[in-house]
Amino acid sequence: MGKAIWQLKQVCKYLPSRPISVWDSEYGCAPFLLKTANIPVDILVRLRSNLCLWGEPGAYSGKGRPKKHGDKFQLNEPTTWSEATSVLEMNDPKLGSVRISLWKDLHFRKAATRPMLLIRVERLDGQGNMRLSKPLWLAWVGEEMPPLESVWCLYLRRFTVDHWYRFLKQRLHWTVPKFGTPKQSERWSDLMPFMSWELWLARDIVTDNSLPSPKGRG
Repeated sequence: MGKAIWQLKQVCKYLPSRPISVWDSEYGCAPFLLKTANIPVDILVRLRSNLCLWGEPGAYSGKGRPKKHGDKFQLNEPTTWSEATSVLEMNDPKLGSVRISLWKDLHFRKAATRPMLLIRVERLDGQGNMRLSKPLWLAWVGEEMPPLESVWCLYLRRFTVDHWYRFLKQRLHWTVPKFGTPKQSERWSDLMPFMSWELWLARDIVTDNSLPSPKGRG
């Protein structure tokens, strides 16, 4: 996490405008939000479905220490959810019918100073029921959020990057060779994008010939 935050700081120094950065669920936590508080960047991050968030506290009663947290919001427990601020249903060209729900002013217990907007994305069937068992949970942290109908689509770009890295490791054996010098490792890594493009450009002249599934032992 430390290296990612350092890289984010360096990138933001040279950008002409405030960027939107997209992060996977490893960074959906209080330490990451606190350590990026002083970086001029908006954050869209995926959240694990077992996380617990907290709402804003009620008005100060005038007695004792002011509360930092309000009601509990457990992502995988609908009985703890407050009423959504807004709900939108739309038809996506690739995903079909989608329902996007938004909640405001939630935070991690250890990051009460970093309020977030919570987004829940569900794919629906023809009758308007949830098609997949696990919805996509996202959090927006930063300045004004893009429109609800488009902000969640920004995360879809992240899936492409993640699948590409997985392909490099599992199919092109990116991390298998044990090189003797950093220069050799850099040269091998430089070849990965070229190899990916060669395979992509050749996709129309090859035939998919999947290997048969291994038979179980009796």
